[in-house]
Amino acid sequence: MLEMRPNCERCDADLPPDEVGAFICSFECTFCDECADGPLDGVCPNCKGDLEPRPMRKGAALARNPASTKRVGPK
Repeated sequence: MLEMRPNCERCDADLPPDEVGAFICSFECTFCDECADGPLDGVCPNCKGDLEPRPMRKGAALARNPASTKRVGPK
């Protein structure tokens, strides 16, 4: 199950689990759309993998499986 990290690892922008705008790599490194589409150009700076849109988690699924509250900073 995805950890659903709460922030962009590059700029620290908030990334709610129930809204669009987050991108992840296969290791769940997480970035906002501005960083992913801009300076990162769709490539994870940590693993060099592709950044893909993160699926949203809403309603009962989010209530049963809440998103992480642990913020992750630049590596």
